[in-house]
Amino acid sequence: MEPRILDGRAVAAQVKAEVAAEVRAYRERYGEPPGLAVILIGDNPASQTYVRNKETACREVGIASAVYHLEAVTPAESVYRLLRQLNERSDIHGILVQLPLPPHLDPQAIIEAIRPEKDVDGFHPLNVGRLATGGPCLVPCTPRGIITLLERSGISIRGKHAVVVGRSNIVGKPAALLLLQRDATVTVCHSRTPDLAIVTRCADILVVAVGRPQMITGEMVKEGAVVVDVGINRVEGKLVGDVDFATVAPRAGAITPVPGGVGPMTVAMLLANTVEAARRLAGSPEAD
Repeated sequence: MEPRILDGRAVAAQVKAEVAAEVRAYRERYGEPPGLAVILIGDNPASQTYVRNKETACREVGIASAVYHLEAVTPAESVYRLLRQLNERSDIHGILVQLPLPPHLDPQAIIEAIRPEKDVDGFHPLNVGRLATGGPCLVPCTPRGIITLLERSGISIRGKHAVVVGRSNIVGKPAALLLLQRDATVTVCHSRTPDLAIVTRCADILVVAVGRPQMITGEMVKEGAVVVDVGINRVEGKLVGDVDFATVAPRAGAITPVPGGVGPMTVAMLLANTVEAARRLAGSPEAD
């Protein structure tokens, strides 16, 4: 039986169409579009590509985007000065600092310098704490994209055993919290989990975000499981996930492809977060 492919591109297109309508409504009400500032420090090729993709996506839905490309040797104080300026600007509703950063910059300190209400990546400790306690917050884009993809694909989360492989602050931990909020029973695994396959074979929903190419193979997956592959790895010039698609797909009930699965959802959620941030900053009741 052929597995069901969870098409992130199609669902992301739906989300972007909705965001475009929300941007038009916001502009009619407030006289300007939501604004997103992206700070790119250095010349990491992958980061440059990601930023270009974000610029294009903003243009497609009508969000005003501004990219600040700083040299890799930019002093920390110059970055903080720019962040303070952006925090105060009324036409900037979302701020994103593209990771990774050059070695001399402290990522956590940079994140904490962003005004929480404008933290569209959802990485500020205030947003993280509110996510953990179920309060209103800006949710990290990739985990939010995972949940949106599952829900819009008609996959039930309530009562399921969800296993998250990976415990990063960017994906693994927030994904586990979002699954818990939707009444899944959640197990989080990581590089030091003994007998990983025993745990992953118990998963009704398996989310893999470890950054290791094709780490999860067919014998590690329960028959009929929903498999969400967050990984993006380049192997011999080809993009592959953290899941070995060839051996896992025949066993899975549904699976995300790489590329075309979670990646497009991440960008769509950034756009949604920017509009949500703009509404909250404007005091719009629609934000709640």
